[in-house]
This record gives sequence, C-alpha cells and structure tokens, in this order.
Amino acid sequence: MTSPVGLTVVGLCTILLTVGILIRGKVNPIVPMTLVPIAAALLTGHGFGDVGDFFGEGLESVMNVVVMFIFAIIFFGILQDVGLFTPIITWLMRLTKGNVVAVTTGTAAIGVVAHLDGSGSTTFLLTIPALLPLYKEIGISRYVLITIVALAASVMNMVPWGGPLGRAGAVVAEDPNQIWVKLLPIQAAAVILVLIAAALLGMREQRKLRARVAVNAGGAGVRDDAAANPEAGSGVDVDRLATEFAARQKEERDKAAYTYRRGRGVVVLNAILVLVVLATLLSGLLPPAPTFLIATTLALLINFPDAFSQAESLRRHAPNALSMAGVILAAAMFLGVLNGTGMLEAIALQLVNVLPDALGPYLHIIIGFFGVPLDLLTSTDAYYFSVLPIVQQTAGAFGVSGMGAACALIIGNVVGTFVSPFSPALWLALGLAEGANMGTYLKKAVPVSYTHLRAHETPEHL
Repeated sequence: MTSPVGLTVVGLCTILLTVGILIRGKVNPIVPMTLVPIAAALLTGHGFGDVGDFFGEGLESVMNVVVMFIFAIIFFGILQDVGLFTPIITWLMRLTKGNVVAVTTGTAAIGVVAHLDGSGSTTFLLTIPALLPLYKEIGISRYVLITIVALAASVMNMVPWGGPLGRAGAVVAEDPNQIWVKLLPIQAAAVILVLIAAALLGMREQRKLRARVAVNAGGAGVRDDAAANPEAGSGVDVDRLATEFAARQKEERDKAAYTYRRGRGVVVLNAILVLVVLATLLSGLLPPAPTFLIATTLALLINFPDAFSQAESLRRHAPNALSMAGVILAAAMFLGVLNGTGMLEAIALQLVNVLPDALGPYLHIIIGFFGVPLDLLTSTDAYYFSVLPIVQQTAGAFGVSGMGAACALIIGNVVGTFVSPFSPALWLALGLAEGANMGTYLKKAVPVSYTHLRAHETPEHL
C-alpha cells in the first residue's frame, strides 16, 4: 500500500490510534509510540530492516535532546538536593508580609524560581506544602494557590530542559536551546503576565475577604476596621511560616541522609555555576547537551566529597531523567517511521490540496490558538508528537519554517501544561492541597490559563 491516499489513510490511523492510546493512559507513552508505527510500517510493505533504518534516522534528530534532558534533570536535581533554592523561596515568603495581593504575587515569583529544574512534581512539592498554611490563615482559596503555581510553572516550561521544547525540538529537528532563544521575549512577557494575573487574583480574593468580614461583623451594610483594611490578613506570622519551611526542607534532606558539602562557599559556587550555565545557553557558546554534561560533573565535584555520594546522587535522579529520555527515544521510532515511509508527507499533501491558499500560511497560528483545549482533549505527548508533525509539514508547503510552527504551537499550548488532567504532576498538586477537586480546579483554572489575565469573575470561595 504505497499510493499517496493509502499512505495518508495508514498515517492518519497510526496517529489517531497512538493519540487514543495516550489519552486512555493505560500504558506508558513508550509503548504506543514504538509498537503502533512498527505495525504501520509493516502494513505498508516495509520490512524490519527498513524499520531499523527509520529508527536510526529518527535517532539522529533526537539524540542531542535526549542527552540534554538526562543531564539537565540531574543537574537541577542536585541543586534541589542541596537546598540552593530554599533561601530564595523563604526570602520571597517573608517579603509578602501576609498582604493578600503580595502573597498571590509572591506565589507566582516562588513558582517561577521553584520550576527552574523543569519538573512539575518538584515545583508542587516545594511550593504547595510551604504556602498552603499561609493561604489558610489569610483565608485565600486553595484553588488560587494551585492555579498561580501552575501558571508560573507552565510559563517556565519554556526553558530548553523542559518537556515542551524538548519534544518540539525532536519533531522539527531543531536545538531546543535555539527555540528557547526565539521564545525568550515571549517567556519574559508571559512571566510578567503571570505576575499581573496573580495580583488580580489577589485583589479578587481581598474583595471577598472584606465582604466576608463585613457579613460576619453584622450584615452586608456593616463594615469594621478589618473589613476596611486593604491588608486584611497581614497579622499572619509569615516569618514563622518561612522558618518552618526552611526547617522542613533541611529535615527532609537530613532524613534522606544525603552526604554533601555545606557552607557559604559551596552555596556561592553553586549560584555562580547556575549563572554560568544560563549565560552559556543564552550566548550559544556551547550546545545544551555538552553544557549540562559539564555543569553536572562540576555540580557533583562541588557538592559531593567522594565517588559513592556522587553515584548516590546520580541514582536519585536517574528515574526522572530516563523516564523523559525514554519518551524522546520512542519518538525517534514514531517520527522516523512517519517520515521514512512518506506517511507524514502524504498527509501534508492531502491537507494542502484541501486548504484554501489564504489559510495555509496561518495554520500553525490557528492550531496554536487552540493549544490549551487540544492539550485537554489529547495529552502533551500527543500534541507535540502527533499534531505538530502534521502542522509542520502542511504549513511548510506554504513557506512556514519548522521553527515557526514549533514556536506557535508551544506558545499556544504551554500555559495549559498544568491545567490538563493528563498531567500526573497536577494530580499531585491537588493531593498536596488537601483534597482539592479536579473538576472545581478545571472550572477555575482553564479560563485563567486560556486568557492568561482573567480577573473579573468572582466564584464562591472554597
């Protein structure tokens, strides 16, 4: 079956079946992204020798991404282990002084810092247990906390060691770092928008707190000093909460029995190393893969005194690193088969034939606009490994570069990373927020994520 129509049918069935299996979530993404394309290749008359060639071609395009992911995750994991970011988070907590708007805005800043390692689970583990007592004492909704942290983490997911850029880079055969450089102005603007959105959510919560105090004081028409106080909740002992957070982080490190060097000099060296890594990535002095390989080796030498403690550190973070690397390697099979058999090209040609000429050059922008609902309907893996290849091939026929297609789909999708029920990290966040409900969270978070600045609605406080 080698006709263009036949290849189109098999290609679409391959993509839809892979997406369907990913949506069900019954197996690891590696399984459908490996077995389904192999079956499709055999169905179109190719042998196992061809499959090996297709995989080899796909592997060439993703290997640098795989190496970058492995060492970036280990590098930032080491810095989390030794508590490099804990003083920054406690300083930001103290800076809020319990003011409602300052708390929500500070939460966004904390989320940005906490997500420097690119791991959603780590971000939620660091922020929600630390900030939930503060939100409870002031009376701010736990859903506001989750939404702000999720927005901050989603925007920070634009870093090259985050999932979206790694996936997109593997698909369009571009260095994730180059995609990041293109997206940096957008990311900077998005961080500012997250801070603004957090401030607006804080103002909304402050109005609700005033109204609640007024009702408790004797009716809708009665206002007391607390209700009129624009810094309602400022009596919270933020210093105590920040101290407890720092102590809890230290206790967890001690309980885990990490053997690592301590002292101000080590902290300074770690901070300098992070700055050098970021400067190297931004300047393009080295590609991301060797940058993080070198940074990881230096972090091991700086923080761990012997070979055993260094090996233990690598073992702690190997599961996270290899999990993402495995998905990217499976993508080499999926994309290699779709490209090698000509299925992807056939699908794109058929779409080009039916698309109006005026619409073709903007296909990537149209699909990117629906990035959040598409992530909700599919999954992050399906979005980048199934939707992006078709968009890239189709828009490419109208002169759109792979980089342009990738950037459009990333911008449209990334703010929805942690509003999707297909994100395991989000379920962790809901559990950490003491039984928050997924349905209620989606109802509140999706509009905020989709507009990135929704503050006019005031649903009932939970």
